[in-house]
Amino acid sequence: MGDRRTGNRWYAGVLGIVGLILLWWVAGALEWFHGTIPTPGAVLATIADTGASFYLDNFSSTVELALRGFLWGNGLAIGLAVLVVLIPPIEGLATQLAIISYCTPIIAVAPIIQVAFAQVQTMIVFLAAISVFFTTMIGTLSGLRSPARGSLDLVKVYGGGRMSQLWRVRAVSALPSTLAAVKIAAPAAVLGAVLGEFLAMPDRGAGPAMIVAQQRGDIPEVWAIALLSGAIAGVAYAAISVVARFATRWSTGMAVLR
Repeated sequence: MGDRRTGNRWYAGVLGIVGLILLWWVAGALEWFHGTIPTPGAVLATIADTGASFYLDNFSSTVELALRGFLWGNGLAIGLAVLVVLIPPIEGLATQLAIISYCTPIIAVAPIIQVAFAQVQTMIVFLAAISVFFTTMIGTLSGLRSPARGSLDLVKVYGGGRMSQLWRVRAVSALPSTLAAVKIAAPAAVLGAVLGEFLAMPDRGAGPAMIVAQQRGDIPEVWAIALLSGAIAGVAYAAISVVARFATRWSTGMAVLR
């Protein structure tokens, strides 16, 4: 039954993608929105004409900065969630910090960060990190608080304190919600890095390449860079989804292999 549901989801996803590509092709062929939507063929031709080295050179920098921001943001978020569980009085402050990081527009934060850090790459990493902080912290904190009271009491009866409860019960129970948050954070880190490159204009990267293409009026190349950015974000999401699937089965006691 579960395999059938999984297969249905895959079919629905494939049909949705095919439908979007057809709609995109029609919009490009009929020149909707004053010709600002190129056809998929024009985008693929642009990628082929520009060459793989151009995209590898620019996107390797973006992926590196996004990965660094992803690791920093998630690490700090998970660490803060653990501290809230171990030291409950700091919950109000931690929650306020998370909300501020989520509600403050990146465009407003970027100039301050650019002044505070001399290196352009540091600013981009910071913006990628702040893009993932709120989601991961809230998801992890929710997961750490999800265990049944009886499980925590059992550890306490055997002489375990908060650290033992955290390691033996809370950490295992928090895996599904934490990984669900991290899964969402992966595309957010890529988006944060690209936006950071837009604002900081480093020597290379997806953001500067897109700006140069816009200035030249090369619409197919703008679309190519945007779609490749989305594809990278999608690959990151899919990779973490695979890890989350097996980790969730393990944390809930289900067999990984049937």
